Amino acid sequence: MEMISRAPAIRPADMTRRQQARLVLVLGVLTAFSSMSIDMYLPAFPQIARDLGVPLGTVQLSISAFLFGSAAGQLFYGPLADRWGRRIPLLFGLALYVASAIGCACVRTGEGLLFWRVIMAVGGGAGMVISRAVVRDLYDTAEAARMFSLLMLVMGAAPILAPIAGGQLLLITGWRGIFGFLGVFGLIALCAAAAGLPESLPPERRIRRSFAEMTAVYGHLLRNRHYLRYAVALGCVAGVNFSYISGAPLVFIELHGVSPQHFGLFFGANACGLIGASQVNRRLLRRFTAQRILNTAFAANAVAALLLAAVGLTGFGGFPAQVLLIFACLCMTGLLYPNVTALAMAPFDKAAGSASALLGTIQYSLGATAGVFVGMSHNGTAMPMIATMAACGVIGWWAVAGVRTSSATQARKPATE
Repeated sequence: MEMISRAPAIRPADMTRRQQARLVLVLGVLTAFSSMSIDMYLPAFPQIARDLGVPLGTVQLSISAFLFGSAAGQLFYGPLADRWGRRIPLLFGLALYVASAIGCACVRTGEGLLFWRVIMAVGGGAGMVISRAVVRDLYDTAEAARMFSLLMLVMGAAPILAPIAGGQLLLITGWRGIFGFLGVFGLIALCAAAAGLPESLPPERRIRRSFAEMTAVYGHLLRNRHYLRYAVALGCVAGVNFSYISGAPLVFIELHGVSPQHFGLFFGANACGLIGASQVNRRLLRRFTAQRILNTAFAANAVAALLLAAVGLTGFGGFPAQVLLIFACLCMTGLLYPNVTALAMAPFDKAAGSASALLGTIQYSLGATAGVFVGMSHNGTAMPMIATMAACGVIGWWAVAGVRTSSATQARKPATE
C-alpha cells in the first residue's frame, strides 16, 4: 500500500493560542479515560462485592477485564480511524463508553459488571487511539514528544484525583454514583470532542481499502523491527506502572503499616514525580534528541529497579530505601512514555491510526500481564512487585538499546509498502 504524506487538515502554526490550549485540553481528557475508569472505583470494591453478593476477587477481576478489553478494543479503532478519519470513530467510541457506564451503574450481578466493564473499555479505547493519532498527524517527532509530555499533565493528574473523588462520591451516592459520574465524564468528553477537536486527517490521506486490507496493516507493523521494539518498550513502561499499582497496597499498608489515608499521600507523591519528570522532558527536548533521552532514562530506570530488587532481597535501607527507589522508577516513566510513543509513531503517516491502536494494545497487554503476574505470585512479601518492576525495566532497556539513531531514521519507510 502506498503511503503519500500530505499536509494535514489543520496546522498547529495556524491555530491561535486559545485553539491550541483547547486542543491540549481535549486530547488530555481523552488520554485520561483509562486512569479515570480504573482508579475512581477502587475505594468502592468492598461495597460493590457486598451489594452484588460476590467475592471481592470477582470485583478485582473487573480491572483485568477492563485492561484486556481496552487492549483488544484499540485494535478495532485503528483501521476505522485510517479509513474514516479521526472524529467519527472517536465519537462512536465515546458514545459507547457513556452507554456502558450507565450499564455498570445498573448491574445486579458480578457477571454483568464484568461484561459492561469490557464494553466500557472498548468504548474508552477510542480516546487513547485517536489522541495519539491526532498528535502524530500534526507534529514531527520532537514536537510530538513535547505534546505527549504536556498531555501527561492531565493524564498524570487522574491517578491523584480519581481515587479521592471516588471516595467522596462513595459517601454521597454509593458505588453506582461513581459509574454515573464516569458516564457524565464521558458525555462531557463527547461534547468537547464534537465541538473542539478538528479533523486532522483529510480525505486525500485516508486509506481507501477494504477492511481486510486495512487490518493487514497490523501484520506489516509487527514486521517492522524498530516499531516492535518501541512497542515492547512502551509495554514495559506500562508493566512498571501496573506492577506498582497492583502491589503497592500490600507493600505500603500490609507490610509497612501505612494507613489507608496516608497511602493516598504516597500514591499522589509518586504520581506528582511522574508528572514533574514529563515536564522536565519538554525542556530536555530543546537540547537532546528523543532517542538519547529515551536511552538514558531507560538505563536509569533499569538501574533503579535492580537496586530496588537488591534492597528487597537484603533488607538494606529498609522501607525508606524502597520508597525512594520506587519514586525514582516512576519518575523515569515520565520521561519514557512521551519519547517512546513519539518515536514509535514517527515513521507512520496515513497508517497513524493503526500504528496507535497496535501500540496501545501491546502497551495494555504487557502492562496487564505484569499486574496479573504480581497477583498470581503473591507470597506475602514485596518481592513479586519488585521483581516484576525490575524485569520490566531491564527488558525495556534491552528493547530500546537495539534501536540506533541511524536505524530510527531508516525506520521512516512506510509500514505498508
